Amino acid sequence: MSHEIYECPDSPLLLVISGPSGVGKDTIARGLLERRPESFHFVVTATTRPPRENEVNGRDYIFVSHDEFARMIEADELLEYAIVYNDYKGIPKQQIRDAIASGKDVLLRVDVQGAATVHRLVPGAILVFLTTETEDGMVRRLIQRKSDSTEGVALRTATARQEMKRLAEFDYCVVNPEGRPELAVDKVLSIIDAAHCRVLQEPVQL
Repeated sequence: MSHEIYECPDSPLLLVISGPSGVGKDTIARGLLERRPESFHFVVTATTRPPRENEVNGRDYIFVSHDEFARMIEADELLEYAIVYNDYKGIPKQQIRDAIASGKDVLLRVDVQGAATVHRLVPGAILVFLTTETEDGMVRRLIQRKSDSTEGVALRTATARQEMKRLAEFDYCVVNPEGRPELAVDKVLSIIDAAHCRVLQEPVQL
């Protein structure tokens, strides 16, 4: 009589948090890290845009010059990169490799265009589309952020409307309620817990 013991598969995950500007991607990413600081590695995106108020280099973004960003492209150091509102953004590969090797889940915060690229390059990635309860709520957040002119807010709003049309490309959709981001964090953590219990898991490979 066989007494084999079968172990459930469990590999580190690549979780992509995406959605239009103003939906709270940074807030939810920080919430995940605060709730489970030992479980996640947050991949810090490289960008050529200047830092906003209260943003810290190396924590929120890696702020680099256009020349340095060009060097990173030439050296094939980026998983994906794109021009976003006239500035470059890119995801450093080595951060992901190091995190996976340590056994941690990898958390990416990217725009909708970047999420599509990551999914193409890493089919096993889990894509979460973050949105607000209403379009008015998203516009209000953009205005409150005070980092854009009136024209800038209008451009981001128009872009968001187009990005919403790509919702079907994602695995999950999570609403970030006004003033209650912890509820969205709860849902994303539930998604992660369920993903770790899947029988068929595709290891992250770059």
